Amino acid sequence: MKPWAAVAAAVPLAAGCVAGPAGPASAAPTARESTAQGSTTRESTPAAPTKKGTRTPAARPPVVPAGTTAGWVVFDRTSGKIVTHRNAHRKFRSASVIKILIAIDHLERHKSVTPADARLLQIMLRSSDDGAATAFWDRGGKGAIVTRMARKLGLSDTTPPPADKPGFWGYVSLSAYDIVRTYRYLLDTASPRVRQTIVGHLRRSTPCGTDGFDQSFGIPTAVPRPWAVKQGWSGFGETPPTRCDDSAAQGASISMVARTALGSGVPDYGRPVLHTTGLVGKDDRFVMALLTAHPAGGGWNASVKRVTKLAGDLYRTVSR
Repeated sequence: MKPWAAVAAAVPLAAGCVAGPAGPASAAPTARESTAQGSTTRESTPAAPTKKGTRTPAARPPVVPAGTTAGWVVFDRTSGKIVTHRNAHRKFRSASVIKILIAIDHLERHKSVTPADARLLQIMLRSSDDGAATAFWDRGGKGAIVTRMARKLGLSDTTPPPADKPGFWGYVSLSAYDIVRTYRYLLDTASPRVRQTIVGHLRRSTPCGTDGFDQSFGIPTAVPRPWAVKQGWSGFGETPPTRCDDSAAQGASISMVARTALGSGVPDYGRPVLHTTGLVGKDDRFVMALLTAHPAGGGWNASVKRVTKLAGDLYRTVSR
């Protein structure tokens, strides 16, 4: 993975910001936050001054269950600041969250989109279809997509899959910090065509993925509308415990990223991951990225419950 270390300029925790390329500067995670895998270091949201000048108690950050590793960043677009974070730069394997970058890359490299590709973009973004993602991944040069996007958006933690797994787009490494930066690029910098296409589809996320997994965990269940979301899951096998039935999510899914692959260089290899990310609140006030890795052999239902509770607690922390 070292050859990819120079994909984008480093963004130090102590002095960096999560602003998009054309966005305002914002408070960043401090150097006190550990980015080591499995870290339990927490940063609390600062107490807010009241009208009389006193300070109300700071909201307590969510409690991460034992055996679960979590990284999150929540950016408040009203204040222009990160309001809470944990393991902001820790790398997780992307699972289907990488489909946002795949879509940006395709739309920005093509001035017009064929009707067939428009359908693929829709099912990839709304219903997380793996086959559609693979089609764009192969045509875009596989890991070259990640290299281009990381450089253009300034994503310091986002790197392609290992060289011996070029087809595994779900093995891209990324962080909560970079995901927030990506959403901010869509809102603040991308052309209206790119923004409206991608965010429009994410606002219409279907309850079910085309692989039969229920993708309404996390933000869709725990956070009130309006929201626009992109979920990610990997390592739970190719068959869900209970197949999610949604006529809006139709398509063939090869479940590539759920297959076992030998080797190294993949974050949390051997552990299932579950991610919930998106824009929440009126006028997309908050940009939220919550990434999680669960105990090896952990079941889908228990993992979903943990992530949904974390998402709800996280939203209550920043919206009170």
